[in-house]
Amino acid sequence: MENLLIKRFLSYVEIRTKITSTFAFLYTIAYLYYVGQPVKWGVTLIFFAAMFLFDLATTAINNYIDTKTNSQTLEFGRGAALAIILALLGISTLLGFFLAYLTDAVVLLCGGICFLCGIFYTFGPIPISRQPWGEILSGVFYGFFIPFLLLYINMPAGTYLTLNWSLHTVSLELQIFPLAEVMLLSVIPICTTANIMLANNICDLERDILVKRYTLPYYLGKRTALRLFAVIYYATYLAVIIMAALKILPPLCLLALVSLIPVQKNINSFFRVQEKHGTFASSIKNYLLIMTTNTALIFFGGLLK
Repeated sequence: MENLLIKRFLSYVEIRTKITSTFAFLYTIAYLYYVGQPVKWGVTLIFFAAMFLFDLATTAINNYIDTKTNSQTLEFGRGAALAIILALLGISTLLGFFLAYLTDAVVLLCGGICFLCGIFYTFGPIPISRQPWGEILSGVFYGFFIPFLLLYINMPAGTYLTLNWSLHTVSLELQIFPLAEVMLLSVIPICTTANIMLANNICDLERDILVKRYTLPYYLGKRTALRLFAVIYYATYLAVIIMAALKILPPLCLLALVSLIPVQKNINSFFRVQEKHGTFASSIKNYLLIMTTNTALIFFGGLLK
């Protein structure tokens, strides 16, 4: 009975989809190791717990709301399903506030922005998931905010920005080049995450139109959306070359270019057929190929320093 409840819970929160948050976390930990920055494991683990539980909550909210309009059923009764959402949100919010208490207002503000985006992704009169910028926001919030916050809480104070505020004044000082490095570093998780969403929306295009869900492929057209799907992957390899040239990443990371061979095969497969229960998995495979390869090479680059 207990095992069955766990399986139902894991299905409800779609545990298999949590690779986007988990790999963005591991990728950044590998980078911290490469640059020789000791990890503050106390605040880092609190951050991971808050991030992971909130990721579970947003997926549960998505399923809870979507089952009102489609023919699918929830793994739990609606009352129990709602209670799970509230519990996940409550615990992740408390952990987030505790993390902000241990760190500073920047973490609180960034966490608050992520919280609002996650809630309004499927909730509200005009959910983000029904708009053409779902790919952009999912990529940015998973691919940029997770690395940025993780780096921010572990690097020395003032490395990226300094925020001072009082009742009368607010001042923000940005460190341009370190922030530019974070943005470059984030290109890989942003692009690979966005393409999972893009592939999903390409596969669901006809069905989405029937329920008045107008996502990016609706505005671009399927042919252009498929071309964008390929270009986004190529952007990750260009980012690796640029970061290796600028010595942001070790030269060893250029070996990641070899992974373009299987990635291109998956792109070709998706170009031929776009099926939710078939070739959509190409985007998951490419995410794992690109993120795993780069995370491992960054880590090994740290070992060889």
